[in-house]
Amino acid sequence: MVILGPTAAGKTKLAVQLAYRLNGEIISVDSRQVYRGMDIGTGKDLTEYFHQGQTIPYHLIDIVDPMEEYNVSQFQNDFKKVSTDIREREKLSILCGGTGFYIKAVLLDFQIPTVLPNQKLRSKLETWELDDLIHELESISPGASTMTPVDTKRRVIRAIEIKLKNAECGMRNEKPRSPRLPSEIGLGGQAIPNFRLPIVLGVDYPRDVLRERITTRLHNRLKNGMIEEVETLLQNGVTHERFEILGLEYRFISRYLQGQLSKEEMTAQLNTAIHQFAKKQMTFFRNMEKNGIKIHWIPEGDFEKALKLIKQ
Repeated sequence: MVILGPTAAGKTKLAVQLAYRLNGEIISVDSRQVYRGMDIGTGKDLTEYFHQGQTIPYHLIDIVDPMEEYNVSQFQNDFKKVSTDIREREKLSILCGGTGFYIKAVLLDFQIPTVLPNQKLRSKLETWELDDLIHELESISPGASTMTPVDTKRRVIRAIEIKLKNAECGMRNEKPRSPRLPSEIGLGGQAIPNFRLPIVLGVDYPRDVLRERITTRLHNRLKNGMIEEVETLLQNGVTHERFEILGLEYRFISRYLQGQLSKEEMTAQLNTAIHQFAKKQMTFFRNMEKNGIKIHWIPEGDFEKALKLIKQ
């Protein structure tokens, strides 16, 4: 089972409720929650995994240090190990997160090409603005920006590396295998009798409501120590250059701490960037649907509606 949706939609809450009811464990599908110490800015909200007096097991959170690279290939490998273990214990795997490319890579079993980093190319592109990088990616491979995350410069540069290498080798865009059976991807088909898998649930909110949720959450995180979290990470050796790559909250707070932005400017620009990111997430999910992945949209993450749909 997969639970996806834009940022601030309440995916974790629904996943925890379903895991409690269906004897499940949660596998985080978030490209930044893998990093230790990046808690508030990535929205780990670990207290949410405690429900009705029970702690719901979760996986692929806090598994690498912030200065380490982590990519979709590593996620695929880690997912296979974790999901196999969950299946062998006869529990249900619930993938939960907003990193659409990771979700798609698992569901369609992407075969990611092995392309070594091109340091010369990276040095050149790292000076470019994000929008210019996305334009360059599109010029190399039209439509590529709808098939891969483009929320950070690092991801777009990596996509450019791969597309250029494929072009040199005379390769077409990499294609996924046919969707795999639930038993092959460890989604725990034995947990619920007569349950057709995989099922993908999407948490959906009206646009104006989601915008309000995003803004409210941002202000709460700032009040609850998100700036201090970045300061602590800096003291522990994470660089400002790395924060630029990690994006969103970390990028803008880093710029504030360097004196490039006032606190008011940082808050306003970050709020706008998160809203834009949520739109990009929804665009990616809609493209997943166009590629044949059925998403059952659950209004406001309603638990009873989700449970009823699952048991149909």
